[in-house]
Amino acid sequence: MIAVVDYGVGNLFSLKSSLSAIRADAVITRDPAVIQNSDHVILPGVGAFGDAADKLRETGMFDLMKETAASGKPMLGICVGMQLLFEKSMEFGEHEGLGLMKGTVDAIAPCLSRNLDIPHMGWNALHFVHPSPLFQGIREGEFVYFVHSYAAFGCEDSVTAVSEYDLELTAAVQKDNVFGTQFHPEKSGEAGLRILKNFCAL
Repeated sequence: MIAVVDYGVGNLFSLKSSLSAIRADAVITRDPAVIQNSDHVILPGVGAFGDAADKLRETGMFDLMKETAASGKPMLGICVGMQLLFEKSMEFGEHEGLGLMKGTVDAIAPCLSRNLDIPHMGWNALHFVHPSPLFQGIREGEFVYFVHSYAAFGCEDSVTAVSEYDLELTAAVQKDNVFGTQFHPEKSGEAGLRILKNFCAL
């Protein structure tokens, strides 16, 4: 069973629909016992990092996500859920993350040399940096869907894929059993469904 963590921040309907489409046994929950007894855990997230981190603490999920990672079961963070995996974010002040991977989430705009739109929004190509089981059957240059104004920096040891937007932005990460995608697989068509299916098969 896949536990989708409901902590008040996340595109839960689209994610659950995508998991249903691949016939995954998934449940949206904030019950610690259900999460602890699941085979896989997905941490979704939309909006600002600080708000998401606060809600993760308020619902008692902050320490539970650390325990989940330490348990060895596959864990996937999506969008802000991926950003929460890092040490901290500088979005509207400095906010502590889960610290499961080295890196800092910071604004994209100051890093751009051209006047590109922010947020980085829409379809963009994936370029693989290191092999990851998430991308089995996914071709180099496959397009996936992004919506973000902040990205993870200083996380070279864990990056598995990037996307070019004037500079290389972190698109996906992995450290042992913990995975993250800055893009939304649940909004990324057939490629996104394949990525979710690969995760569920771990």
